[in-house]
Amino acid sequence: MNILFAASECAPFIKTGGLGDVIGALPQSLLEKEVNVSVIIPKYGDLPIYYQEKMEWIKSIEVPLGWRNQFCGIEKFEYEGISVYFLDNEYYFKRHGSYGFGDDGERFAFFTRAVLEALPYLEDKPDIIHCHDWQTGLIPVLLKAHYKDNPYYQSIKTVFTIHNLRYQGVFPKSVLSELLDLSEQYFRIDGLEFFGNVSYLKGGLAFADRITTVSATYASEIQTSYYGENLDGFLRKKGVHGIVNGIDNKSYDPKNDELIFLQYDSHKGKAGNKKNLQESLGLPVNVDIPIIAMVTRLVDQKGIDLIQHVFHEIIGLNVQFILLGTGDQQYEDSFRYFADYYPDKVSANLYFDEAMARKIYAGSDLFLMPSKFEPCGIGQLLALRYGTLPLVRETGGLKDTVISYNEITDEGNGFSFENYNAHDLMYTIERAVKLYRSQPSKWSTIVERAMKLDFSWSSSSEQYLEIYKELLLDVREDLAVK
Repeated sequence: MNILFAASECAPFIKTGGLGDVIGALPQSLLEKEVNVSVIIPKYGDLPIYYQEKMEWIKSIEVPLGWRNQFCGIEKFEYEGISVYFLDNEYYFKRHGSYGFGDDGERFAFFTRAVLEALPYLEDKPDIIHCHDWQTGLIPVLLKAHYKDNPYYQSIKTVFTIHNLRYQGVFPKSVLSELLDLSEQYFRIDGLEFFGNVSYLKGGLAFADRITTVSATYASEIQTSYYGENLDGFLRKKGVHGIVNGIDNKSYDPKNDELIFLQYDSHKGKAGNKKNLQESLGLPVNVDIPIIAMVTRLVDQKGIDLIQHVFHEIIGLNVQFILLGTGDQQYEDSFRYFADYYPDKVSANLYFDEAMARKIYAGSDLFLMPSKFEPCGIGQLLALRYGTLPLVRETGGLKDTVISYNEITDEGNGFSFENYNAHDLMYTIERAVKLYRSQPSKWSTIVERAMKLDFSWSSSSEQYLEIYKELLLDVREDLAVK
C-alpha cells in the first residue's frame, strides 16, 4: 500500500497551524503500521536553509497551466523514514509566507497539477493520494478530468480531508479555462460552482473517492446550516467520516522536552516551570495564583469576543493571564490595552514562537479555548499532555476530547460549557478557579489523570488505514469486473 499525502504544509519544514502538525505526524504513525507513506508539498521560500541544502534533486518537468507550460523542479528529503517531495517554482513559492496572496488561485492550481504531473517520477506510484484542505482540492478533479484515459493513473484513488470548512479557496469562474483547462460541465452545482465562483475545496468534496474531517462532532456539525458554510446540503449528500486528530507524543513530551524550562512527569514538576514562566514574562512570581493561558490565532473563530466581554471579571478573580499569538488588528489592540491596564496580571505576546508556546503549556494551570467552532483543535491536546487543564466550549473536536469535570462522579479532564455565551464562559472560569484554590489535591489528581491520557495518532491512523483498505478493495473489484 503506497499512500501519498498532498498538502500545503508539513512540520517541521513549514507550518502555519494545525495542518502542518497533522502532515508531520500522521504519516509517521502510518509508517509504524507498515504503510508506505510519502508527502508532497510546495518548496516555499521560507523553508529553512538546512533542509534546502540537503535535498536530493530528482528532475525538472513542465506543468500545463491553462495555455502555457510552467517549470517545476522535483526534490526529495528523507525525514525519519518518510520521503518528502518538494515542488519548486520560484515565481509561485519563493516569497515570504505560504498563503494570503492575490494569486493564490493560480499558485495552487499550479501545485495541484504539478503533483499529478510529478507522480511518474516519484520513487513509488501511489495507490491513494490523500489530499488536505482547499489547497489540494483540485487534485481529485484534475485526476478524473485530465488523466482518466492514462493507464498509469487509472487505478489511483483519492481521499480528501477537511481541516477547516471556513477556508474554501474561492476564485472567479475564469480560472476554469485560464488555469485548469476545464469545460463548463465542471461548473455545476454538484461540481466546482459556488455562488457564481469556483471553490477548490468543493472540487475536492465533489470528486474525491472518500471525504473525511478531523473529529466526529465536526463531521456532524458541518452537515447543519449553522456550521456548514453553505455546503451543508452538499455534505449531507456526499457523507463525511470524522476521525479526530492526534499529536506527536515523542515531540510533545514534558519528560524530554528541551524547549521547556524544566522537564517533568507529574503535577509537582509544573511548579518550577510556572515560576520560570512568570519571571520570564515579567509577572509577579507566585505559584499559588492560577495562570490562565491562550496560544491561539486571534480571529473570531476562537471566541475572542467572549473573552473581551468578561475580561475585567476574569482578572477580578485574582488570576494571571498569558496570551501568545497573532491575528486580527482589533483583537491585538484589545490585548495590548489589557496588558497596559493590568501590567502585573496580563502578558500579551503578540507573536508566535514554538519554544514559548511549549513553555506556556508547561507553566500554566488553565488553557482557554472558547471557540465558536473548532474542527479538532490541537491546543487542548497539547495542554492535556503538559498537565494544563483545558477550558473549552463544547464544539467540534473540543467536545470529543475534553470531558468536563464532574464533582459528583470525580470524572473528567478539564472544563467546558455549551452555549456560545460570555456569561457561561465566565461561570465556567469561576468554577475552575474555585476548584484550583479550594481543592488543590483534587486539582492535582485531575492534572495527573490528564497527563496519562493517550492522544497519540495510533487509534486515528488505524481508522485512516481502514478507509485506505476499503478503497483498495474497490480497485480490485473494478479490475475484476474489467
